[in-house]
Amino acid sequence: QVQLVESGGGLVQAGGSLRLSCAASGRTFNSFHMGWFRQAPGTEREFVARISWNGDYTDYTDSVKGRFTISRDHAKNTVYLQMNSLKTEDTAVYFCAASVQWGRATDTYKYWGQGTQVTVSL
Repeated sequence: QVQLVESGGGLVQAGGSLRLSCAASGRTFNSFHMGWFRQAPGTEREFVARISWNGDYTDYTDSVKGRFTISRDHAKNTVYLQMNSLKTEDTAVYFCAASVQWGRATDTYKYWGQGTQVTVSL
């Protein structure tokens, strides 16, 4: 079992930055690939970014490439999502998730956090 707790969300103006954190506890964090997803009201949960278990590989959805960076700190059992140049369309609840499989689909991920709200205003 893996427990995931996100933090770092909030209200920010367009063009600003936020860093989300996802603290993991339970089973060995280092053996999991980690992903960030988001869900805006009335929409499906969508893939944002993922990082391999060893941090060697990362992958981003096109709309955040060049603006968001995913990283992980094995010593702290934490994965981060640095979000720069935020846009109003980035407004959503952001979730982190853990998987032993490498993929973008939500059903690839077995463990999920509770989510953190990110609101980007004009």
